[in-house]
Amino acid sequence: MLADIISTVEFNQTGELLATGDKGGRVVIFQREPECNNEPYCQGEYNVYSTFQSHEPEFDYLKSLEIEEKINKIRWLPQQNAAHFLLSTNDKTIKLWKVSERDKRPEGYNLKDEEGRLKDVSTVTSLQVPVLKPMDLMVEVSPRRVFANAHTYHVNSISVNSDCETYMSADDLRINLWHLAITDRSFNIVDIKPANMEELTEVITAAEFHPHHCHLFVYSSSKGTLRLCDMRAAALCDKHAKLFEEPEDPSNRSFFSEIISSISDVKFSHSGRYLLTRDYLTVKVWDLNMENKPMETYQVHDYLRSKLCSLYENDCIFDKFECAWNGSDSVIMTGAYNNFFRMFDRNTKRDVTLEASRESSKPRAVLKPRRVCAGGKRRKDDISVDSLDFTKKILHTAWHPAENIIAIAATNNLYIFQDKVNSEMH
Repeated sequence: MLADIISTVEFNQTGELLATGDKGGRVVIFQREPECNNEPYCQGEYNVYSTFQSHEPEFDYLKSLEIEEKINKIRWLPQQNAAHFLLSTNDKTIKLWKVSERDKRPEGYNLKDEEGRLKDVSTVTSLQVPVLKPMDLMVEVSPRRVFANAHTYHVNSISVNSDCETYMSADDLRINLWHLAITDRSFNIVDIKPANMEELTEVITAAEFHPHHCHLFVYSSSKGTLRLCDMRAAALCDKHAKLFEEPEDPSNRSFFSEIISSISDVKFSHSGRYLLTRDYLTVKVWDLNMENKPMETYQVHDYLRSKLCSLYENDCIFDKFECAWNGSDSVIMTGAYNNFFRMFDRNTKRDVTLEASRESSKPRAVLKPRRVCAGGKRRKDDISVDSLDFTKKILHTAWHPAENIIAIAATNNLYIFQDKVNSEMH
């Protein structure tokens, strides 16, 4: 079913909770079970904690446009009390949800009976003190705020600021800054819309706040550039503080150059010193102090360079792959086709291709590295480029903030792999 296709994956700040959003507008939250001491292989699996409908399909009567319910992004707010809060967005509307637990219920009301109906006051002859009685644990999800009507174009990113009070939302041409408590107004901080839309040459593809400096944010564009902006400089950040761009190699120039250089995702490292970007064929690591070229470039699937024509014809060339850092910023991960995903160790420069599949998700299964052969001699177990399945793509991945646990969305399956144990969820 199309509605089951996972469209975003996000761990919370502790990694105890993992949220996924899907094309049907649903959010599923998984919670990590406590580790059991007596079993060597029990490492705290993730089980379904709560499921709720975040967005419904809508219709914009002014523009005669259907607004689909698909969840584009989920972002957790840092936890302040016993409850958890998360932001979820579709193309137009961002919602703030509260996730809380209840394991007690009040009993012994004076003015209500057991069913909750009001009693006739004249029948109340004595007063009692209501008491809290234990009950089965219930997870309650309630909408706290709805941030609507601020985006003309499709929202592609939301990012919570390190001040824990504001967040931003980005669409194709504008970025807005919101206060988490105020729903009826936001401040436009980036606007790249030209006066004449025929002069439009680039769009915003992703945006994120710096993890520690609340005035800094970055946004990426379809032209392969990154702009770092400082909100202290001006209210409207149309003039960037830094522009990160790699000059194109003229020998690689082709009809597809502009399409494949479009950045589909950008992530600050946990340290805040580096930026990780993904374009169609590569992932790059940029140092905030060096704008003219990336520090590191890793080839994700260079064997597709000769296949760009057919990938253009079947629209795969426009797929938007995400990227992720591990907790110590030493390893990066991103998805590919054929349910493959790639990992690159920045220290040893070793890389690996792994597959998210039913076989690899059996408990205690060890992930076997896979190899794609672009031609010439084929080794045993090599997969030829021509046999790759381009309908099986891993666009959405997430890495636990502290441990070696990764979440991989493969169409409508969520795979969770950890150092010692693998598990699979649907």
